Amino acid sequence: MKTILVTGGAGYIGSHAVRRLLEKGYNVVILDNLSRGNDKSVPKDTPFYSFDISDKKQLTELLTKHKIDAVMHFAAFAYVGESVDEPSMYYENNMMQSKIFFDTLVQNNVKKLIFSSTCATYGTPETVPITEQEKQKPINPYGWTKLMIEQVLKDYDTAYDFKHIALRYFNAAGAAYNIGEDHDPETHLIPIVLQVALNQREKIKIFGNDYETRDGTCIRDYIHVIDLADAHILALEYLFENNKSDFFNLGTGLGTSVKEIIEIAREITQHPIPVEETPRRAGDPATLVADSEKAKSILKWNPQLTVREVIKSAWEWHFSNPKGFNGSTS
Repeated sequence: MKTILVTGGAGYIGSHAVRRLLEKGYNVVILDNLSRGNDKSVPKDTPFYSFDISDKKQLTELLTKHKIDAVMHFAAFAYVGESVDEPSMYYENNMMQSKIFFDTLVQNNVKKLIFSSTCATYGTPETVPITEQEKQKPINPYGWTKLMIEQVLKDYDTAYDFKHIALRYFNAAGAAYNIGEDHDPETHLIPIVLQVALNQREKIKIFGNDYETRDGTCIRDYIHVIDLADAHILALEYLFENNKSDFFNLGTGLGTSVKEIIEIAREITQHPIPVEETPRRAGDPATLVADSEKAKSILKWNPQLTVREVIKSAWEWHFSNPKGFNGSTS
């Protein structure tokens, strides 16, 4: 069976992909410097290395020892607000280190990669649902770093036959394998709402109630992290079979508003979840929903889990791990 290197494999999405790869019978090697990941999410008996992806010496030794067939590249900083405040950190970590990483892969003849990209490369879309033909015009440094990497990968394919698939996620959420979202600071809506239900926050703020949506609040496309992980494996299998670079949106195609998320969370948690309505935040598009027909048609991917199942699984994890990984014994 083939051996897959997973960078960022101790992070939220990467660690779920690791579990799915193992279940499919792949050999897995994890590389994560633990700047944002947590070693408690690493499965036992899986080779794990903790160093920067730009460390050419250690990476070459890893690639030589394990004879890697392909890479899933999750390693990145991923906070939009932080990227605006600290763009230098984002361009260095996400873009520059990835370029060095790709160079080392090419030099060691590892030329198949699944890239964790983002719908943030589209910026404020002109058409919703968003297809892959939408113009890519990021509105924050995080989105720009991901778009720049996509361009690097295209150029490396042309020059070095470095085959890749870029997967542009929408809103990943949910939990499985006793792994949930544990960010510091937490910036994602569903975990923040659940922190209110756990009495860790007094209330949830709604930024803007006057958007042109069915209830005035922003609408987003929430996808269960397991459906996301499964898409990575289908993309990997497609890459092995066809040796052809491509790019795909990953979302359910169904939008859920902020108010709807809060109401579902109230029903699941049986907690009132107080709300404070505040003015809009700059740069928040009214609706971001994916058109994922390309992934469904070519990769034969079909997301299975509803937004209610997303919130239910997230609540089960947060309820069992109210202090996150720091309070977990697993």
